[in-house]
Amino acid sequence: MNNTQTTKRSHARLGALGLVILAGFAWAPISSASSLHEPEKKTVSERTLTSRQLVIAPIGASMAVGDMPRLHDALNRGLDAGLTISESKEILVQLYAYAGFPRSLNALTLLMKVLQERAARGIHDAPGREPGPVPSGHALLDLGTDNQTRLLGSPVSGPLFEFAPAIDQFLKSHLFGDIFARDNLEWVDRELATVGAIAAMPGLESQLESHLKISTNVGLTMEQLRQVASELKAAGEPDGARRILVALEKN
Repeated sequence: MNNTQTTKRSHARLGALGLVILAGFAWAPISSASSLHEPEKKTVSERTLTSRQLVIAPIGASMAVGDMPRLHDALNRGLDAGLTISESKEILVQLYAYAGFPRSLNALTLLMKVLQERAARGIHDAPGREPGPVPSGHALLDLGTDNQTRLLGSPVSGPLFEFAPAIDQFLKSHLFGDIFARDNLEWVDRELATVGAIAAMPGLESQLESHLKISTNVGLTMEQLRQVASELKAAGEPDGARRILVALEKN
């Protein structure tokens, strides 16, 4: 296949995803390049989702739809299962990029309340570590572009980004730079949170399909993603669980 044919196919694939807000990209198998945040890939027989990982998607789902009682429960279960305070905060900070600042601010306020309640009961949650420094300027853009390429498996371009170059800049510099460069949360955990949030919101099927593919790029298996769907259903998000299963059938 020549370069022109390859480019046309890549553009067609991107166009099929439609307009994407902070998640507009297509997918190809990831290269052999590694990242500090990328887990070693293992088969499901070697590694199933831990109780800590299983609660991340329900946190994302309840935060995204603003269901504060369910989020209260999910945050407690996450801390009980081993999420640190830093990791819990980071999940809610990242998800502003997908669910908006109001949801994120409300969720962080609730997390503060949850931590106060737990402290009053004598529970001392591990603080975790704060993220390391993130570069700025051109170095941040370069890092974000590299992170985006690692997650998606190939460089991203297409008609959408020619039509709205600002969103391309924001994706590379901010989402994949400022946010994904923060090293206090693994990429697997970031994708579990994102899948939970996007699955809970109707009308985002193409973005959900894209993030499920990215999830397999960072080491999750199809069976583990079905575990995520089961966990969402058990946590009171049957519509989100159904959307994941439908999207998995297309992958």
